[in-house]
Amino acid sequence: MKFSELPLNDQVLDALEAMRFEECTPIQEKSIPVILDGKDLIAVAQTGTGKTAAYLLPILNKLSEEEHPEDAINCIIMAPTRELAQQIDQQMEGFSYFMPVSSVAVYGGNDGILFEQQKKGLTLGADVVIATPGRLIAHLSLGYVDLSRVSYFILDEADRMLDMGFYDDIMQIAKYLPKERQTIMFSATMPAKIQQLAQSILNNPVEVKLSVSKPADKIIQAAYICYENQKLGIIRDLFAEQTPERVIIFASSKLKVKEVTKALKHMKLNVGEMHSDLEQAQREEVMYAFKAGKINILVATDIVARGIDIDDIRLVINYDVPHDCEDYVHRIGRTARANNDGVAITFVSEKEQSNFKVIENFLERDIYKIPVPATLGEAPEYKPRTNENHKRNGNGKKGGGKKSNRRNGKKEAKKPF
Repeated sequence: MKFSELPLNDQVLDALEAMRFEECTPIQEKSIPVILDGKDLIAVAQTGTGKTAAYLLPILNKLSEEEHPEDAINCIIMAPTRELAQQIDQQMEGFSYFMPVSSVAVYGGNDGILFEQQKKGLTLGADVVIATPGRLIAHLSLGYVDLSRVSYFILDEADRMLDMGFYDDIMQIAKYLPKERQTIMFSATMPAKIQQLAQSILNNPVEVKLSVSKPADKIIQAAYICYENQKLGIIRDLFAEQTPERVIIFASSKLKVKEVTKALKHMKLNVGEMHSDLEQAQREEVMYAFKAGKINILVATDIVARGIDIDDIRLVINYDVPHDCEDYVHRIGRTARANNDGVAITFVSEKEQSNFKVIENFLERDIYKIPVPATLGEAPEYKPRTNENHKRNGNGKKGGGKKSNRRNGKKEAKKPF
């Protein structure tokens, strides 16, 4: 469907034409009419499906057509990270080019001038406020922010906000809002805690759910079936001869990120870490160094799996198997972008085998198993405990081990990059 077929006004369509946007994505096609209708919405869609435009376009349409107070905050958009708030703000500037709609991005940082700029935008009544939960609450606590006339409350990447511990903050912010409002929630996944949040703040919402798409074909996917204590050894072997530029290693927790980073530094690798314990200024510094090539390897939690635009990631390593298929797709989707090739490698310990099998079933393929380097000793067999165990992968083949690892005492597998 073309945007021109939707009931969007000329100002919005002119902006889309100037930006050379013609065709709607599926999430835009399904969400925009619901939002224009004034109904609450919960939409489940991956990053990269065009969800930001799916809510910005209809909200801008309503702000430019319907009567809203000029001196009030009319729309609040919540985002989990500063980076995503900045990206939404940039898209907002493009889409609102032909209409008199004001916006301010409100996020953390140590810059006092930035805080004052945010305060000014909030007190004057910007039409749209794009904010991270913690920084908005900081401004609210000082008493000069009036949210009593907000018409639209939008939560972007709601599941990520809850993963980062923002549930109480969101509920606190919601108390400042009028009950008569339109609430819109976008999430990549739909766990129980998201359903609980939706029941708390949405009113009879329409649900739009897109199935998770498969990873790009140009991503080379592989796995090591290994013991937990072999994972660092595999990394050492992978990077023994050369370190590919721009590698992201995803780990399951902040503690694991810190441990892996420390171990890689001992290996004399050029590595940085990214997790929610870092101050905003530290996170910006690390991301800048990674983008600039001053850091080759970034060890991170899923906080950076979404919304970070770096087009030349050549290798993604899942140090731990992701919790669900959506997270797997988001993680490995950091590579093979902008027509580049990329490699995604997952380390699968014994207790992670069943979870990895679920991912293989979702992908409808068996991911190639690279034999563990012979120098690290015997590896476990791949025997995931699932009902499909004997149908597809329960054939007794080893993911590693002495027999499959050695050929005349030399490593059998070629490195995938």
